[in-house]
Amino acid sequence: MTTDFRDQDQAEQLVAFFQGLADVTRLKLIGLLAQRERSVDELVAGLDVRQPTVSHHLAKLKLLGLVKLRKEGQVHYYSLDEEHVHRLAKSVLSVDGLARLAPADEGATWEQKVLQTFFGSDGRLKEIPAQRKKRDVILRTLVEEFERGRRYHESEMNEVLRRFHEDVATLRREFIMTRMMQRENNLYWRAEAGGDEAPGVDWRMNP
Repeated sequence: MTTDFRDQDQAEQLVAFFQGLADVTRLKLIGLLAQRERSVDELVAGLDVRQPTVSHHLAKLKLLGLVKLRKEGQVHYYSLDEEHVHRLAKSVLSVDGLARLAPADEGATWEQKVLQTFFGSDGRLKEIPAQRKKRDVILRTLVEEFERGRRYHESEMNEVLRRFHEDVATLRREFIMTRMMQRENNLYWRAEAGGDEAPGVDWRMNP
């Protein structure tokens, strides 16, 4: 997980990202790779440019994490890294993500420090905070990993949460207790704004 902190670094990274895309040839490359995987020769033919030019732009896009490489013998195939694109759209290119680019207030600065303290450089939780206020900050960050309007089986919940911490039962239970998520018949979903209980939801939780 890439934790999105509301600070100058995130704004600078976003500027670097858009500067990297500010090239017609790179945009055309992304368009071709969004259709399907292609070899370098196919990209050269599709763009009608020289191979070194295509390789240069592919290297830039790879550095941005937008394309990935697959080798088959001597042939290099490139494709769009859809997972990274979706993650980017979800974390930055959304209303919530763009709002995080605003100047940080005192409360946001404190939350940033909490995230920096409890998330390691690998994106995993070092521990689940014991203090309620800090734990809620962590939960609000983790709940963003789940799409609104989608229902998750408990096994799917565990798969997502295990990327951050092994104690998935505690995290599931905390989501329910704080009403950030709702549960019924082993299905979980993000609560609507305000966290009101849905009729018929069983709020008792088995670890």
